[in-house]
Amino acid sequence: MSQHEVTGSCLCGSVRYVLTGNLGIFQYCHCSRCRKFTGGAFAANLLVAPEDFRWLEGEHLVGRYALPEAKHFGTAFCRSCGSSMPWLAQTGKAMVVPAGSLDEDPGIRPIQNIYCGSRALWYVEPSELPRYDALPPRRR
Repeated sequence: MSQHEVTGSCLCGSVRYVLTGNLGIFQYCHCSRCRKFTGGAFAANLLVAPEDFRWLEGEHLVGRYALPEAKHFGTAFCRSCGSSMPWLAQTGKAMVVPAGSLDEDPGIRPIQNIYCGSRALWYVEPSELPRYDALPPRRR
C-alpha cells in the first residue's frame, strides 16, 4: 500500500484530482455494468478513503450516473470530454477511482479480479495474445 501523492485528470485536462495517504485496493471488476460503462472487458479501479481524495479543479464539470437498484455501482465522467472520473460509492466509505484517469504510476498493482462469474464470454487473457510496442505490422 502506497503513501505518496498521485494525481489524476480527464482527457481534456479540465478536471484534476489528487490522492494522498493510503491508496487502498486496486482491482479489476468484470461485471456487466462496468463493461457497459468502460466499453472494455473490465474496469480497473482503485478504492480509496474519501479523506484521501481531493478535487484540484473542475469538480463542477463532473457528471454522475447511478442506477437506483445498484448498491455498489455508479459512474462519473467529465462533461467536457467524457473521461471516466472518480465517484463516491453509495455507502460513502470509498472513492472509486478509475485507474486509467491517473497521471502517473500509483506504485501499487491490482490484487484481485471481481465478478468473474459475469465476465465477458469473448474475454481472452492478455498474456495469451501477441504483443506489439505500437501498431502491428500490416497483414497482406
